Amino acid sequence: MTDWPELTARAGRAGHHLVAWLMWDPAAIERFSELGVPNGAGWLIAWRVAPLGDLSPAAVAATTYSIHPDVMTAVLNLVRSSTNQADIMRVLDESVTAGLENVAPGLSDELAPLASELWRGVDAVGGEFRPLFAAHRAEPRPSDPALSAWRAANCLRELRGDVHWSICAAHDLNAVEVGLLHSAMVDREEYGGEEWIARSRGWDDNAITHGWERLASKGWAYDGQLSDEGRAVRYAIEHQTDELTSPAWKAVGEDSTRRFCEAIEAHDSAILQRVNDTAGQRWMPAIRTAPNN
Repeated sequence: MTDWPELTARAGRAGHHLVAWLMWDPAAIERFSELGVPNGAGWLIAWRVAPLGDLSPAAVAATTYSIHPDVMTAVLNLVRSSTNQADIMRVLDESVTAGLENVAPGLSDELAPLASELWRGVDAVGGEFRPLFAAHRAEPRPSDPALSAWRAANCLRELRGDVHWSICAAHDLNAVEVGLLHSAMVDREEYGGEEWIARSRGWDDNAITHGWERLASKGWAYDGQLSDEGRAVRYAIEHQTDELTSPAWKAVGEDSTRRFCEAIEAHDSAILQRVNDTAGQRWMPAIRTAPNN
């Protein structure tokens, strides 16, 4: 019998790898800069939130949950004064088509036959209170099979993110707390402690201190470190995310989900190395999460 939460977790990790390289891809950033955005700043945020249209920066920040609203406001003001949603999505498609084969040779050919199954998973679940998922799903679907498969997989990744944030909200976790709590999922030595993820989202000393205080009031931290209970809660949130996103992968089907995972997993090391080379060795913590957590 298929352990769908486990297979969903595996597909989630694969989906993170599939998009990770793009966030700091030099060629994509160059294309983005050609739209008039100085130095291509904000690319890693711009393509993810572009389908949300003209939502206020405050609403977009709420949707992305963990990023400081001032950071989101600065990025959106810069991007929106330079370009538009349609051109950003065009650059996204061009960058995926050109870059995926460079990062992971042969992966496009393996993904292309899975496009219809991946879209079947996307269309099997509702978009209620899943804003990034719903916005990306509403975008025109590419005719190119490999690009279409990538877009569908990215929708499923955004579904996972939206579901995860809703669970975090139900636990009364604020934007700083989720960054601190995620340190349970990564190697603390690699990250230099438990605060780097939250700080990388734009939060300062005062916000970090308050975040620790809130976690401590729940019994999930003590003296600026996560407690065993806090770590257990973070693992439980991850498992609940797996459970609640598994219906989409059930619709994709077991065989196609496994093929999707295997195709990407063969390139995990190369993708991680590309992120390390272009962004640094702490970025994209979602692809640094140990599978047995």
